[in-house]
Amino acid sequence: MYAVIETGGKQYRVEVGTELEVELLDVEVGSEISLDRVLLVADGDTAAIGRPTVENATVRAEVVRRDRGEKVISFKYRPKARRRVKKGHRQDHLVLRIADITLDGKSAAAAAGAKADAKKADRAKVEEAAARQAAEDAALAAKLAEKAKATEAAPAEAEAEASAKKARATKKAAAAAADVPEAAAEAEAAEAPEAADAEPVETETEGAAPKRTRTKKDA
Repeated sequence: MYAVIETGGKQYRVEVGTELEVELLDVEVGSEISLDRVLLVADGDTAAIGRPTVENATVRAEVVRRDRGEKVISFKYRPKARRRVKKGHRQDHLVLRIADITLDGKSAAAAAGAKADAKKADRAKVEEAAARQAAEDAALAAKLAEKAKATEAAPAEAEAEASAKKARATKKAAAAAADVPEAAAEAEAAEAPEAADAEPVETETEGAAPKRTRTKKDA
């Protein structure tokens, strides 16, 4: 919502929060004044045009400070009369800040405050969602880091276990190789007495003639 006001013989287009310099008025700094000469009030697609002013429309403004404008030089001369007049002037101004614009009981400041509150709530929701997403991302990153660390540690553990198994197998094979000669010697010592005590056994071949022993009578 904006309005067009008239003060000091000049017209100004103002909104809530606008600061403008107007002609000096007899008011105290820090006070609040009401500007009744409202020529136009527009709210979105609707507009109220005054003839010459808008009824039930008021603009409230806060007096911020007194100020002075830039210096203006006035120089007059008459070339043949040798007349030269130089003057400087700084106009006194009053700085106003528009506090509210009302039309038929509708306040622009209330609407602006509600809009600002809605923006603030939306911003808070966005920040909360961003913080929650950041926390979830951090948790996921930590989980992935732990998983990667475990994956890197798994081959090392497997390699260490394989090395231990290989060392145990080598040790077992060495122990078995050291025990073989003693076992062989024990086996040979156990078989030797059995071979010495054994008597030769004559076997007769089937179908063969019996062996004849020669005597003195035959001779």
